[in-house]
Amino acid sequence: MKIVASDSMEAEVLEKIKAFGSVVYKPADLNKEIADADVLIVRSATKVTKELLANANQLKMVIRGGVGLDNVDKDACKEKGVKVLNTPGASSNAVAELVVGLMVSLMRNVVKGHDQVKAGVWDRKMLTGKEIQGKTLGLIGLGRIGGLVAEKARALGMNIIAFDKNVSNVNGVKMVGSPDEIFAHADVISLHVPATGETIGMINKQSIAKMKDGVYIINTSRGAVINEADLSEALTSGKIAGAALDVTAKEPPEGPILQAPNVIFSSHVGASSIEAQLRIGGELVKLLEENFAK
Repeated sequence: MKIVASDSMEAEVLEKIKAFGSVVYKPADLNKEIADADVLIVRSATKVTKELLANANQLKMVIRGGVGLDNVDKDACKEKGVKVLNTPGASSNAVAELVVGLMVSLMRNVVKGHDQVKAGVWDRKMLTGKEIQGKTLGLIGLGRIGGLVAEKARALGMNIIAFDKNVSNVNGVKMVGSPDEIFAHADVISLHVPATGETIGMINKQSIAKMKDGVYIINTSRGAVINEADLSEALTSGKIAGAALDVTAKEPPEGPILQAPNVIFSSHVGASSIEAQLRIGGELVKLLEENFAK
C-alpha cells in the first residue's frame, strides 16, 4: 500500500505509519505521487480539490489530521469513491487552552505590556485590564472544543452562555436560542463554528451593533466567519475592546485588520501543542489499523 503524507508530521508518527506500507512524505509533486497512492494524509496546508483528485487513480481514503474538513472537497471524494476521515478530538484540548490563554492575555493587556517594556516604556496604569472572574462568556458553537472551553472558563469563575442548534443541554451552561442573545449579553464571545453558508461573515457590522459596548472577541475556528473590515472598524471605534485571532480570512493576514488597535494574532496554532500532535498521530495510526488491518 502506498501512503502519501503531504503535510508536516511528527517523526515518531511517521515511523508508525510506515508499518502499513511505503510512505511518501511531503512530496515535491503531489499530483504525480497521488496517481498511484492508496491513502492521502493531510493536515490543513494541503487542499484536497476536485482537480487534485482527478490525478488519483486508486485512492481509497483521505485522512485529515485535525478537527475540520474545510480543506477537503467531500463531494469530489464521494464521486471518486474515496472515504474521508479525520481526527476531531485529538487537538480539542490544545485549542481550548489557547482560547483561555488568549482571553487572559487580551483582557490583561499582556502583549501590549510586553511590547511597551521591550520599547523602554514602563506605564502600569496604561495597562490596567479586566479580570475574567464574574464575566459572561458567550460561546457560539458548543462541540468538543466549545465544551472544553466552557468547562475551563467555568472553573475560572465565568458565567457561560452558549448557542448551538445541535446542543440542547450542557451542565453549567445556559443555552440560548440564537446568536443574538450571545451578542446582547456576553462580555467575551468565543467562536467555535465551521465555515458554512450560515456562518461565513456572521461577525459583521450588523451583528457587532447588537453586542455590548467593550466586548472582547476570540476566534480559533475559521477566519471566514468574521468580516475583518467590520471588525477593524469596531476595534478602532472602541465598540469592541479587543480581539484575539488565531485564524484569519487570509493566512498570513493582510489588510486593515493588521492596523486595528488591541488585536492579538497567533498563526493558526490552536492544535500546535506537542501533546496534540502526538494524539493526532495516534488517531491517524488507529484509523489506518481499523481500515487496513493486516
